[in-house]
Amino acid sequence: MKRFVVVMGVSLAVTAMALVLCPLVGPTAMDWRQVGVAGSMEHQIFWLARLPRVLLALLAGGALAMAGVLFQAMMRDALATPDTLGVSSGASLGAVLAISLGWADAGRMGGLWVASLSGAGAVLLLVVALASAGRRLSSFTLLLAGITINSMCVALMLFLQSVTTLGRSLAITRWLMGGVDAVEYRTLGFLALLILPAAAVLIWRAGDWNLLAVGQEWARAKGLDTGARLRLGYAAGSVLAGAVTAITGPIGFAGLIVPHALRMLIGPDHRLLLPASFLLGGAFLAVCDAIGRTVFAPAELPVGVITALLGGPFFLWVLASRATIKG
Repeated sequence: MKRFVVVMGVSLAVTAMALVLCPLVGPTAMDWRQVGVAGSMEHQIFWLARLPRVLLALLAGGALAMAGVLFQAMMRDALATPDTLGVSSGASLGAVLAISLGWADAGRMGGLWVASLSGAGAVLLLVVALASAGRRLSSFTLLLAGITINSMCVALMLFLQSVTTLGRSLAITRWLMGGVDAVEYRTLGFLALLILPAAAVLIWRAGDWNLLAVGQEWARAKGLDTGARLRLGYAAGSVLAGAVTAITGPIGFAGLIVPHALRMLIGPDHRLLLPASFLLGGAFLAVCDAIGRTVFAPAELPVGVITALLGGPFFLWVLASRATIKG
């Protein structure tokens, strides 16, 4: 209990610091005494641009990190993430289809969300079906299937981009970079309604993911309905990845870096790992976005580029570590 309090206290403190400090960072100098003055430039920048952007980063980073923890537990593979399993690409394909058909024109998010969630769920079901052999699931085959489907989704996205109008093609290009932008508070509310219940259910069943991380046979021996839990995990993971991707575009490696770092620091217990990943994953993405909008100011670097620059070497390091251990 004491360890849980310490880990959650530190995670909450770091997240609170990100929430307070990241809105203060930006290319425009501000007189912070004017933030509370309605109608002032500072008021508009803080409340309509920076704060919603940071809140979106906290939600998106937390959802992607938690999805990474979830898939790693279910697949029993440290490299299983929404990216490597093709879930993010499926969500992206659905969103690109919605953009190319005009379902997302004039700020309409409903069609974009439905298409993104459907794409994530469909690809995940397809990957699992291809990798299943009876009741045993090969994580190696699953990753190979995810990588293959990821390539197919990318090809289909490029095709859709080539046949749509110029304006929508440019919108797809910008969206595919993966970024956190200012959104309406109403959009943040809808996103929270999708993400927070899914996150709460996963944390509530954290003990089940501990059992599945050991193995399905072990979990069944302990009386766990593994089929039901895996279906729950697939559904929750699709919601987390799909809902975020619909708004931000594909943001890679957030589901890999934070879970691995936390697993080394606090261990593999999902009762700690899941809530800490949600909190610190959000803080991580908020900090990355703050870096992206200040380093090359007034130009902005999409947060997806920042996470890729960090995550690529990290992924290679994980591969090298696994090879060293097995060797």
